[in-house]
Amino acid sequence: MIFSKRNTIKKKQSKQKIIVVVRQKSKHKVSLFQGTIDYKNVVLLRKFLTAEGKILPRRVSGLNAKQQRYMSKAIKNARMIGFIPYIKHSQPFRF
Repeated sequence: MIFSKRNTIKKKQSKQKIIVVVRQKSKHKVSLFQGTIDYKNVVLLRKFLTAEGKILPRRVSGLNAKQQRYMSKAIKNARMIGFIPYIKHSQPFRF
């Protein structure tokens, strides 16, 4: 059987390592049946914010789609009222 250079190159490329990234889900799981998501519950809302003050995505927070919508609306309402700041400054700005 005669192998061309093309076939040998394909075999070499197929033997390369494949890197698989596994993400672990966060433990912040909330169910609407255990308690209600409310804009006045600042302690609960801060668990679903990053260090910069951004809303955590669904794949990280572990909420389903309906709960994520309620959570984002509650966080936005709390921001408008002033319970939660829009952004968090970890360090003061310097030139």
